[in-house]
Amino acid sequence: MLKFTTKRKITALVTAIAVTCIAFSGCGNTASDKDEQGRTVISIGSYPAKEGKSRDTWDAKWQKFEQDNSDVKVEPDTWTFDLKTFYAKAAGNQLPNLFVTHFTEIGQCIDAGYVGDLTEALNKRNYQGKFNDKILDIISDDDGNIFAFPVSTYVLGIGYNVEMFEAAGLMEADGTPKQPATWDELREFAVKIKEATGKPGFVFPTSENNGGWMFTCLAWSFGTDFMEQDADGKWKATFNSPEAAEALQYIKDLKWKYDVLPSNNLINNSEYYKLYATGNAGMLMAAGSMPSSLTKYEMNPENIGMFAMPAGPKRHVTLLGGTVYSVSKNSTPDQIDAAIRWLEASYNYNATEDFKLNKQREIDVALENNQLIGIKSMKPWSGEAESVQYEYDLINKYANGNPNHFRLYNEFVENGTAEIQPEEPVCAQELYSVLDSCIQEVLTDENADCAAILEKANNDFQVNYLDNLAY
Repeated sequence: MLKFTTKRKITALVTAIAVTCIAFSGCGNTASDKDEQGRTVISIGSYPAKEGKSRDTWDAKWQKFEQDNSDVKVEPDTWTFDLKTFYAKAAGNQLPNLFVTHFTEIGQCIDAGYVGDLTEALNKRNYQGKFNDKILDIISDDDGNIFAFPVSTYVLGIGYNVEMFEAAGLMEADGTPKQPATWDELREFAVKIKEATGKPGFVFPTSENNGGWMFTCLAWSFGTDFMEQDADGKWKATFNSPEAAEALQYIKDLKWKYDVLPSNNLINNSEYYKLYATGNAGMLMAAGSMPSSLTKYEMNPENIGMFAMPAGPKRHVTLLGGTVYSVSKNSTPDQIDAAIRWLEASYNYNATEDFKLNKQREIDVALENNQLIGIKSMKPWSGEAESVQYEYDLINKYANGNPNHFRLYNEFVENGTAEIQPEEPVCAQELYSVLDSCIQEVLTDENADCAAILEKANNDFQVNYLDNLAY
């Protein structure tokens, strides 16, 4: 299996805004958790607001869940997690009982005191030892209490355009791509693609925090540490380093020395996948869920491929991320139990009938959207979970692409030798924004000084964010 690396355990800290919110958190009112029929009422966040296939899937799940759980009443809530609105809603006790968050924010949510402890409810439902050990450290506090339910996990790899790889002579006869062992080899692949097709061989995001997010993984492989925690628990930015400058120089050289990047220097998430899906970029860094981002561009599933993350000069490492659910702090034990039952309908260690029904429905929707089926992402469960095996069997049954196009990525997830590292533990999104600016600067100025840019960015990140953490 992939080797897991965590640089530190998140200690009890919150942002200044979180502390302010806590002071007022008693102002909200906790409504009764029962309706007039005595059913436990739970509100479910991130419910699709627009009509369509996604909404239909959720509605079908809602109807089935209430049929099977007559003691529960579900109330849909379309609010979707973001830090800008989270603290205000939490302070007013306006959070849904169950809501989505992410690995980058769950530590802050735990330390701010706004998410409920799931440990007792999970133990009653026999979840001891069921979660992947790689995930437990992120969703727990220092005492081992669990505050989130992971539903999806991923590790980054490299997506590639099959036709462009074929044109560049980078495919074996059976459809297996050649695997760049290092970032230098990946750059050589990008040059060959540009020479063979006239199109950019690689695309790197630069805005809306996406560039900074991807850059952290690249920079780790060059030996970069972005921050460290001292004995007093305070955080210090540390990416004004030769290793980080070397990683940024790598991006700069892709643009100015090798000319293998798109001409557009402002690339958000949508543009990132659009360039790849429309044949205007040969490779990109991506998670195993990448196919779901390509359907709107009608990319042929047969043209989508993935392989393992290359190694850097110092480390062979990839980024771990994913989605978790939490419950609001004021949720009652009955609501927590009902929320876990709701999650179990789709995300379950055991392959229950509900789980099978929902997974089949997800496959059907994906096929209707002409989405590639075949890539196997990392799962949040431990060992040989029955649900994982069932899902993988479904993927094998309905695969609609050449398995060799993505076999190297699947093997990378299952039994690769790379380290796995979670996202940075504090102010991750703010760090990504700062790094976005660094990437944009080197892509717009051929004479940009990578070390000087990172020196300023490191100081700005320290002064504007890390120094404002409340301990």
